[in-house]
Amino acid sequence: MKVHVLGGGPGGLYFSLLLKKARPDAEVTVFERNAANSTFGWGVVFSAATLGHFGEADAESYRAIQEDFAYWDAIDTHFWKGGHRVIRSGGHGFCGIGRMRLLLLLQERARSLGVKTVFGTEIDDLEALRGECDLLVAADGINSKTRGRYADTLKPTVREGDARFIWLGTHQPFEAFTFSFRENDHGLFQIHAYQFDQQTSTCIVECDEDSWRAAGLHEADEATTLRYCADLFRDELGGRPLLANRSAWIRFREVKCERWHHENVVLIGDAAHTAHFGIGSGTKLAMEDAIELAGVLADAEDVSLALGHYEDARRDMAGRIQRSAQQAQQWFEESKRHLKHPPERVTFSLLSRTRRITHENLRERDPAYIEAVDRWYMEEQGLPKDGPITPPLFTPFTLKGLRLSNRIVVSPMCQYSAIDGVPNDWHLVHLGSRAVGGAGLIFTEMTNVAADARITPGCTGLYNDAQQAAWTRIVDFVHGQSESKIAIQLGHAGRKGSTKLLWEGMDQPLPDGAGWPILGPSPIAYAPNHAPREMNRDDMVRVRDEHVAAARRAAACGFDLLELHMAHGYLLSSFLSPVSNQRADEYGGDAAKRARYPLEVLEAIRQVWTGPLSVRISATDWVPGGFTLDDAVELAGWLKERGADIVDVSSGQVTPDEAPVYGRAFQTPFSERIRNEVGIPTIAVGNIYDHDRINTILVAGRADLVALARAHLADPYLARHAASELGHSVRWPPQYRASGGVLDRMFPAIEPASE
Repeated sequence: MKVHVLGGGPGGLYFSLLLKKARPDAEVTVFERNAANSTFGWGVVFSAATLGHFGEADAESYRAIQEDFAYWDAIDTHFWKGGHRVIRSGGHGFCGIGRMRLLLLLQERARSLGVKTVFGTEIDDLEALRGECDLLVAADGINSKTRGRYADTLKPTVREGDARFIWLGTHQPFEAFTFSFRENDHGLFQIHAYQFDQQTSTCIVECDEDSWRAAGLHEADEATTLRYCADLFRDELGGRPLLANRSAWIRFREVKCERWHHENVVLIGDAAHTAHFGIGSGTKLAMEDAIELAGVLADAEDVSLALGHYEDARRDMAGRIQRSAQQAQQWFEESKRHLKHPPERVTFSLLSRTRRITHENLRERDPAYIEAVDRWYMEEQGLPKDGPITPPLFTPFTLKGLRLSNRIVVSPMCQYSAIDGVPNDWHLVHLGSRAVGGAGLIFTEMTNVAADARITPGCTGLYNDAQQAAWTRIVDFVHGQSESKIAIQLGHAGRKGSTKLLWEGMDQPLPDGAGWPILGPSPIAYAPNHAPREMNRDDMVRVRDEHVAAARRAAACGFDLLELHMAHGYLLSSFLSPVSNQRADEYGGDAAKRARYPLEVLEAIRQVWTGPLSVRISATDWVPGGFTLDDAVELAGWLKERGADIVDVSSGQVTPDEAPVYGRAFQTPFSERIRNEVGIPTIAVGNIYDHDRINTILVAGRADLVALARAHLADPYLARHAASELGHSVRWPPQYRASGGVLDRMFPAIEPASE
């Protein structure tokens, strides 16, 4: 096998030596346009887990590299506003090495195995190069010529970040990975700094575009930039100068490719995918690509088939790393907003920025740090910080006089089990069991304000006396048998109405004669052959008044909180979205006009509902040209002005064309931005399953309450089980005293009810 490798960076060299080790008969040549002892950048960072991969792949190169590692365990975050303060978190297990030293060690190991290296050679004719070999491995970096040459097949996309950064060095030692935030007359600047050998550290300076320009750095030469940054971070640098190495102010470019190979050409590392330095993953990704590619080629007879296996094996992992890196990038690019919070919250939010690191994970790394965080959170929430720790999710929350015993919320979940809109014993048991299970707040399913407002024939309503009586029975049970509070979610299905039950065909129209006419802001169908009639003003008045009548009935039932449904493509949501609202009158057009009718309904409800009022919104449609997070922030401000007390932040389900980006707690960034920009409490929802994620969201300031749906379907007693796992005492209902102590043995932290 004859293999050419274009690019002599860590990924290209590591692949070459691994392949040569696996196939000594292979003819492997590395082509690098720079000299053997020339590189850019300063140090690279690896985690303990990554090092384990290197040790397994090639023990000899790992041993050589390991001797040059600079190890550190802690992360220090520096704050200077109002006096210098450092918050340290330990147990992180990182190491750094100089990029030049890493390259020299890999070059030496590759040559010892018989890899041929050609430095100082620029390759212009890629077709000729790949024609000379069985395989061309493109490790030619973020500016990959190979990716550009075969773009028609590889289909790359490049997304440029908002912030500016410059990669510098310093002879200042750092005993921990260091983040520091500095504000001056020009704006906010931050450094990411870490030591990678006994004399040298990497120091990345980052700022937003406005700060960069206000400081004149867009016009500054290299020497001026070095002086400005060294003076700004003088204390962190111990007065030492900053050093440059082909350094320039740039924006980060995220590269993705639909395919990573073309015929006998394959991409690895930054040529195929980039990941922001906020999680230090670029070199890691390249070297792990190298491990996988060398592994599939070790005994491959069909190169093309092997390249497919490589791409299948690595794409998912690279995608996850890129998503985490994008979350880290977003955090740093929005640091001005984060820095408005106390240092404790900023630090915790920074550490958990990718949503991979959680409250419990940080406790495992550094129990003392998390104890300090929990005590700070208790004090912030009005609890005495001394004595036993109250886990964040079990701190009480008060909203307009309504006190919730904890922050766990049962999300609205349609059960499709009502008869003529009347909730029955199923709803009593479903909602009642979650209340006995200990959640702080229980939401009903979306309850419709009229018969023709229902999604399906099985949906509940609150538009007649029978429904009101049935809901009152459920409310009385929750209040009488638990400490939970119960909320009703009122809504109108709009263009998503008159459909079959979930298990009969989701979003499928009812057969002719079984359904009812549906309404929408515009005659645009959500489901095929199921277009709504465009609402006129008489329709709007009627539907508004139906919401008001339902709100009056909700008050009579004794509900503790009312939520108005403006999400998920139902009627009010469809007014907000330009995808479904294409009216030419005063209720269509720009965001303010599209919001006019939903806000009119909210204002009308506020006149008759005096208790806490929530609004659920879809913070993005997940489609180009749809409702965006910027729109959601503006809407939340209008909701607050008109009397909403809390915003329940979801997303999507407005159009079947949506393309959501799922992941851990994937909607919490929407909640966080609305909460902290608008200054209104929020409820976070979406792919949240356990107490660990809830605690992480709360302490980081991403929400005030956290709603779980599927997790509560799986475990109605989720709150009580969480208390047990966290060692927090709660009381079981007196009816369960007959357990004869079984509960005490199963859940030792949970106290039985007293006499």
